[in-house]
Amino acid sequence: MLKIGILGGGQLGKMLLQAAANYPVETFVMENDDDCPAAHLCHHFTKGDIKNFDDVYRFGKGLDALTIEIESVNEDALEKLETEGVKIYPKPSALRIIKNKILQKQFYKKGDIPTAEFVVTKDLEDVKRNESFIPAVNKIGMGGYDGRGVQIIKTKADLEKGFDAPGILEKLVTIQKEIAQIVAINEKGETALFPPVEMVFDPVLNLLDYQISPANLPEKTLWKVEAIALKIARDLKSPGIFAVELFIDRQNDVFANETAPRVHNSGHHTIEANYCSQFDMLWRIMLGYPLGNPKHIIPAAIVNLIGADGYDGPAYYEGLNEVLQMDNVFVHIYGKQKTRGGRKMGHATILSTDKSDLTHKANKIKHTLKVISQ
Repeated sequence: MLKIGILGGGQLGKMLLQAAANYPVETFVMENDDDCPAAHLCHHFTKGDIKNFDDVYRFGKGLDALTIEIESVNEDALEKLETEGVKIYPKPSALRIIKNKILQKQFYKKGDIPTAEFVVTKDLEDVKRNESFIPAVNKIGMGGYDGRGVQIIKTKADLEKGFDAPGILEKLVTIQKEIAQIVAINEKGETALFPPVEMVFDPVLNLLDYQISPANLPEKTLWKVEAIALKIARDLKSPGIFAVELFIDRQNDVFANETAPRVHNSGHHTIEANYCSQFDMLWRIMLGYPLGNPKHIIPAAIVNLIGADGYDGPAYYEGLNEVLQMDNVFVHIYGKQKTRGGRKMGHATILSTDKSDLTHKANKIKHTLKVISQ
């Protein structure tokens, strides 16, 4: 039985472990919180810091393979483990490129992958010196996650909001749609494309508000989306799951925005809506099994369940009973004990062949189910 480790024990780790129940595998998880959502689902739990070289190296020794649920892991330790025969998904070389927004954008440019025009900035003064670039988006090079580390700069006055750290200043694209395309790629280089999804973001939190799958795209635009996502995954030269986020402008031009080297929020609906979920697909890749069928069975929508502003403490899900009575709605509570404003606490997946039904129920859930504290 293969021994597979997961670095990170949050909601993604939890959902990976739920999918692992279908396979002959012994699971190991490391997280700095022994009460994290994944702690009680794995065979072996280790309390440790996924950013610490020694913790990651000790955890990985003796395992057959390792994967991640978040980018902020110690890739130096993963590189050493890789030289010692532990398989890493994704490869540390791919992780190094993706986790640094500067390297990621330079990777797109080098590979002739369409992306918004950008300049590299060293600090806040450097951001200010590039005022001719606005309107723009300032992205911090390292550490940005879930809407953090991104600042929209529309005017000269907004330049003061820039990051006093290495990053990029990216020309603001006039967005018609935001799309996520998940690509699975195995050791042989074989690929599987999940249907792309359209993402709608909360403009305040810069978090995914809800999404529709599959995205409604003209055929030629769909081809562009798929071609760009496939090129990124292949150029990274690593097996794994890659979620490529893209912008479509008003001229139907497509630009790569960011890539995540792991299972992703934009693929949560695949648990109920697709023949093979993104989580099941990653286990197939790590275990050397044939790639699954990524096609959707039925259209779906996802609503993120976000901690309400002004609440900080033990989580309480107001309106949960009402949502659970809705037809073809599946609620996933991540098991985080405490809520706070803007924290992702769960999601709800809606299935329907009627797009208007998907959007109606998505908005109803958003306004009915509130994550507060008692």
